[in-house]
Amino acid sequence: MSRIVRLDEGIRELLFDGAKLALEGFSHLVPFAAGHEIIRQGFKDLKLYRMAPDIIGDQMIGMGCISELNFGWSGNPGVGSLHRFRDAVENEFPTKLLLRERTHAGMAAGFSAGAANIPFSVVRGHTGTDLSKIAEYAKNITCPFTGENLTAIEAIRPDVGIIHAQQVDRKGNVHLWGLTGIQKEAIYSSKRNLVTVEELVE
Repeated sequence: MSRIVRLDEGIRELLFDGAKLALEGFSHLVPFAAGHEIIRQGFKDLKLYRMAPDIIGDQMIGMGCISELNFGWSGNPGVGSLHRFRDAVENEFPTKLLLRERTHAGMAAGFSAGAANIPFSVVRGHTGTDLSKIAEYAKNITCPFTGENLTAIEAIRPDVGIIHAQQVDRKGNVHLWGLTGIQKEAIYSSKRNLVTVEELVE
């Protein structure tokens, strides 16, 4: 059931220390306000799932909120390096950061499997690489129909999913436009969700 609440109330109600958190959105849909509220409320030991951690991920790392980062690429296009990310990796400051690097395809497939409530998705793009030898989330499999070698990608199932959108109505119907990326799958794969919006419409 959908409810319209203040951002601080929604974060306080849904999130908890140690949670697996999907914080998805690209460009104009990055959930900055939610990330800043998480910092304000002082949550710790979060396991962040984000296709491409950028400034908001860096800020959360720098404030000691994140202990584990699951990601496909990390950086901030046009601005430069993520200095708090680097400090956490190189100096364990402000806290040690466990990195679980994936491919973008692996992240998307994991969210898709979680959204479909199945244990894994199957991709071709990892075939012929050594990823299945070093990545816990990827395992080589043989297609039972064709005999083809493929890669199974473990489902991602966050405790909380947070995205940003432009509009919502009083029934909880969300309207977003632009580059949506993996937002829909991140929300459907998560146990509980929060959507920040810019406008409440009738």
